[in-house]
Amino acid sequence: MSRARTPVVAGWFTGEGDGFRLLGTRCAACRSVFFPREDTYCRNPACPGGELEEVPLSRRGRVWSYTDSRYRPPSPYVTDPELPWEPYALIAVELASERIVVLGQAVPGVTVADLTVGAEVEVVPGVLHEDGETVFTTWRWRPTGVAA
Repeated sequence: MSRARTPVVAGWFTGEGDGFRLLGTRCAACRSVFFPREDTYCRNPACPGGELEEVPLSRRGRVWSYTDSRYRPPSPYVTDPELPWEPYALIAVELASERIVVLGQAVPGVTVADLTVGAEVEVVPGVLHEDGETVFTTWRWRPTGVAA
């Protein structure tokens, strides 16, 4: 039986493999780009406001900061209490073209020991959680040059 693949947040990313992209929005008036996406109004306080359009964001960026998560987060984060907690790296990435910072987990196997500020990373599809019927998908950051 094939399990349904469901984004953890609809409209924040699209595609698979090399076509995977985060989706943001851009204000037509001031050209500001937002992620997470903004669909109601321009968040730039100096902008008179303009139409917001969906835009695919850069696939690559540079590590702006990073840390590790060494504790089991509370609900609604989903973890299996029967399994031991596995720490993971969190990365803040400044996107190449947009110059905005986007947070996300590193791909499994990448730890803070593998990261440096300024290193290039790329966004790739990931899995946040899965159950018997559904695979809940998200995005992850992977250092360039690291195989999937």
